[in-house]
Amino acid sequence: MTKLRRKGAAAFSAARLRHYEPRLVNIKCNFAKDGFTHMQLDLNLLVALDALLEEGSVTAAAHRLHVSTPAMSRTLGRIRRATGDQILVRTGRTMTPTPRAIALRRSVHDLVQEAHRLLSPDTEVDPASLTRTFILKWHDALAAAAGPALLQSTRAEAPGVRLRFLAEATSDAHDPRRGDIDLEAGAGAPSTPELRHEIVAHDRLVLAMRPEHPLATGDMTLADYAAAEHVTVSRRGRLRDAIDDELEARGHRRHVVAATPANATALQFIGHHDLLVAVPEFVSRPQLNALGLHTRPLPLTMPDIPVRLVWHRRYDNDPAHAWLREHARRALHDACDSSPTPTAG
Repeated sequence: MTKLRRKGAAAFSAARLRHYEPRLVNIKCNFAKDGFTHMQLDLNLLVALDALLEEGSVTAAAHRLHVSTPAMSRTLGRIRRATGDQILVRTGRTMTPTPRAIALRRSVHDLVQEAHRLLSPDTEVDPASLTRTFILKWHDALAAAAGPALLQSTRAEAPGVRLRFLAEATSDAHDPRRGDIDLEAGAGAPSTPELRHEIVAHDRLVLAMRPEHPLATGDMTLADYAAAEHVTVSRRGRLRDAIDDELEARGHRRHVVAATPANATALQFIGHHDLLVAVPEFVSRPQLNALGLHTRPLPLTMPDIPVRLVWHRRYDNDPAHAWLREHARRALHDACDSSPTPTAG
């Protein structure tokens, strides 16, 4: 008889435990393989609790969240089991929050608002409060021509923003394919799908020389051009470029005596010697004017040079980055006198 009583008591205790089990496991913990404990929380309970505490009514909270009243009643039951508190109790025809509910009201509301903020698309940026350093890898001529205007316009709106211009090098610790370059600007199109690009302007090649160069005035034939001494611009030190291909297609070959890594260096060279260099006209104009150099049209037709902005797709929906792109687009557009409507790619 005693054994039967003990067995019945054990069964009764197990039944009671199963009855109250939801209260204990509504917030569920799992011990993962990596040794960390992960909590599985139903954020919908917080949203429902926020509505119930603000409305003070199951029916009103259900209407606010676009669910049925019975569904909201069941949710209130889950909240009661999770918190161990009645939350709302009926007093006549109304429902009154418990002291625990009143204490939770502000915290619950703040948590729900923060969750909405974190899980909603971020489409706005306040430049005045923006504090960020952007890394830009721009062709040297573009940085010289458009960089000052970009810095001025961004600083006017966002004093907390800093711009780091990196040299266009053959190799660098910063690689746009990894997303650690915010914005590139140059002529080349990216070859990998993770990079976005947009043509914001076009430039054209002109022939630069010092005013005393024999070809600075008078007629210049293709043969005269090919016979002169030339400088190429190549960060890899190449002594030929697309102009050589075009000349050879027409039966000519030019005499290249030096290669420089940047436009600025090439223009310094030709300022002291009777050399020729082909440079982008619009973005080189400030340096050409500062050095007092002369320009003439090329004696052969070359395609226009696209000016592209390039960025990693991770920045597509970053409002601060979109703000920077707009300023960069405008600065480059203004640096190139005849620019097309931007085309994305």
